Amino acid sequence: MRADSLSIADYIVFLSYFIIVAGYGFYIYRRKKSINSDSKDYFLAEGSLTWWAIGASLIASNISAEQFIGMSGSGFQLGLAIATYEWMAAITLVIVAVFFIPVYLKNKIFTMPQFLSKRYNETVAMIMAVFWLLLYIIVNLTSILFLGAIAVSSISGINFTVCMLGMAIFAIIITLGGMKVIGYTDVIQVFFLILGGLATTYLALDMVSSHFGQSGVISGFHLMTQQAGDHFHMIFDKTNKNYIELPGLTVLLGGMWIVNLNYWGCNQYITQRALGADLKTARGGILFAAFLKLLMPIIVVLPGIAAFVLYKQEVFSSEMLVHGKLEVDRAYPVLLNLLPSGLKGLSFAALTAAVVASLAGKANSISTIFTLDIYKKVFNKNASEKNLVVTGKIVVVVAMLLAIVISPFLGIEKGGFKFIQEYTGFVSPGIFAMFLLGFFWKRTTSSAALFATIGGFMMSVFLKFLPQFADLSFLYSTGFAVPVNGVYEIPFLDRMGFVFIFSVIGMILISLLEFRHSQNPKGLEIDSSMFRPRPGFIVGSVLIVGILVALYTVFW
Repeated sequence: MRADSLSIADYIVFLSYFIIVAGYGFYIYRRKKSINSDSKDYFLAEGSLTWWAIGASLIASNISAEQFIGMSGSGFQLGLAIATYEWMAAITLVIVAVFFIPVYLKNKIFTMPQFLSKRYNETVAMIMAVFWLLLYIIVNLTSILFLGAIAVSSISGINFTVCMLGMAIFAIIITLGGMKVIGYTDVIQVFFLILGGLATTYLALDMVSSHFGQSGVISGFHLMTQQAGDHFHMIFDKTNKNYIELPGLTVLLGGMWIVNLNYWGCNQYITQRALGADLKTARGGILFAAFLKLLMPIIVVLPGIAAFVLYKQEVFSSEMLVHGKLEVDRAYPVLLNLLPSGLKGLSFAALTAAVVASLAGKANSISTIFTLDIYKKVFNKNASEKNLVVTGKIVVVVAMLLAIVISPFLGIEKGGFKFIQEYTGFVSPGIFAMFLLGFFWKRTTSSAALFATIGGFMMSVFLKFLPQFADLSFLYSTGFAVPVNGVYEIPFLDRMGFVFIFSVIGMILISLLEFRHSQNPKGLEIDSSMFRPRPGFIVGSVLIVGILVALYTVFW
């Protein structure tokens, strides 16, 4: 049997996964009290998701092929430092649960454009609704589908097009059941994701220990720290060749906060899972997701480091090469192809679960924004609840078809994780500034919000190409510029920090100038009691912070 193929036992395991997810999804769908009649039930599963379903759905929607393949490849290249995206997300989720979600729920916000309409005006809301649709379809949905199909095809040997169509159809079936079906099937998806992921990690560490004549995953981990000690540092200094990717303390004090706060707090794709629940349930679900986030580097980063150690020992040197060149994103597929029969099927199911869950979540968010923020406001203001649900289902199918058609033309075959970060990073600093000041400063005006989105994007583009026209070597001493192929470039995360500061300052100045002529700002309903978490939530949050402090202390 070829390494890149599945055995009968693998297919049985995978088929079992498919039957369980599809069967449970159909069961949840039939149990719904109201089918095709209530748009809030379809798009938000209002009042019906438990805290554990919300938490599982957040993780299932977030983890996809770019994590399994891209972050494992980054683990191979950069080491444990790439885990900062996951571990900093855990503390970010706590902040979102305390300060962001109460504002949304108190003001009955169901979509991000609705927030912008209520806080600023319809012009800002419509511009951002169109922008988010384009971003979600062209960048996110297509990259998830394309990278997922590449990964699944390389592991199973199944034709790429068949993999792409199969996952798209599976995701459509789940999405058409509405957010309640997505939320509860995501619990099963996360179960397979974690179980299969841990199985791969176990095998990878055991392979390392076996290669050096020892046994057990603990020995494997210790051997990895000895054989690749440079791969177990969380904070790089500016002399590190990978500093441009993760610039030192910026991962703790700078741009990494903008990446995470914008993604977890101002993103329809993510926040939608909690917007249909009460505050206690929403916070419980988000805290559960934060704990699961702490686990993710074990599943997606450690296998990449193990692959690096084995590659150095020439265990599978040729398998990591593509046309004679090292391809780090092959680390995870190579490991999965070494799994024994049956276990490979479980890991294959885990990867498929991650991709399908992310596709379903993204498609649902696209459908929600188009239906509630564009179709209902522009095309059919008197649309019935049934008409909204039908429209939403049509949008799901159309969005997935567009992703299938567009994805081969985007050039995302390699470095998918970087691809997504790069393109969303051009706009996220301005968007986050617009949301943050909109939340907590009543004087913020609509003109200031437009400046943040348009001006922030222009500033991002300017800083991206500035090194081509100006010598930035004078910034090297500060760590804000490092040499890359003879040119001093500003690290991506630092660029985001600069753009965020620029956007906030511009918004404050514009708002202060306009406020003299407008004494009626559209502030949100906020009171201090909203931000007081329950004792159980506080205990869980303190535990997460303690774990993070310990991790960064040990692996500094």
